[in-house]
Amino acid sequence: MLQRLKENYFFAVIRGKDQNDALEIARHAILGGIKNIEITFSTPNAAQVIEDLVQEFSDDLAVIVGAGTVMSTDLAQKAIEAGAKFLVSPHFSPAIQELAEQHGVFYFPGCATATEIVAAQAAGCPIIKLFPGGVLGPNFIKDIHGPIPGVQLMPSGGVSIANVAAWKKAGACAVGIGSALASRVAEAGYRSVTEIAQSFVTAVEG
Repeated sequence: MLQRLKENYFFAVIRGKDQNDALEIARHAILGGIKNIEITFSTPNAAQVIEDLVQEFSDDLAVIVGAGTVMSTDLAQKAIEAGAKFLVSPHFSPAIQELAEQHGVFYFPGCATATEIVAAQAAGCPIIKLFPGGVLGPNFIKDIHGPIPGVQLMPSGGVSIANVAAWKKAGACAVGIGSALASRVAEAGYRSVTEIAQSFVTAVEG
């Protein structure tokens, strides 16, 4: 599954205004070719959204649903019970990593320094989320890969259609896409999510 997550490459980081909003953004992101779906706990009823999506896409092996903004082991447990296959947080929590290992799910913690990255890697986290990506920039990956060449890094925050190719060239194993995906929903509806998702996919393939 870890290999599939990396092959999918894009993580749709979804912060819905409500339960239905999150579901629609997720569905339309999947239609646009983004198969890793991260429902953040800043979304109302996030655990229910995760459970609904896991059931809805149970026959599509390419779609992998997880949880974001996992700030505690309590939230991690709720996500796991809802069927989340991966957990993402803006920080590194050894306790969340331990819980994830116990339940056979992945934990991708947010790190912004070499010390945090090494600590998370030593704890067994298979992918490290670079956060905030917009502050760190693609060159940060090149700098980290100098002394720590094997670490798998995924920027989140600040990833755009304009710079996603630069992130991949720098060595990002995946990227998280947040507000950009739903940026035109108010004016153009959920179909815009599919169009923006397709633009991200094309930007990397091209």
